[in-house]
Amino acid sequence: MPIQRLLKEAVFDPDEVARLVAAYESALKLLRPKDRTDAVKELVAKKIIEVARAGEPDPAKVCAQALLDLGLPMRN
Repeated sequence: MPIQRLLKEAVFDPDEVARLVAAYESALKLLRPKDRTDAVKELVAKKIIEVARAGEPDPAKVCAQALLDLGLPMRN
C-alpha cells in the first residue's frame, strides 16, 4: 500500500497514521477505480498526506479535500 511506504518517510504519531490510513482507504473506496494502479494510489496517498499536513485532523475531511484537490470524481 503506497501510503504505508510514504508514511515511513514522514513523521507522524500512531494516531495520525491511523487517521491517514483511514482517509486513504476511504478515498479508494469512494473512487472505486477500475484499475487501482500504483500511480493512482500513490497520487491519492501523497495528496492525503499533504492535506493532513495542512492541519486537518478529520479523516473524512482529509479524504474529501484530497479528492477535490485532485479533481477526482467520487462515486456513491
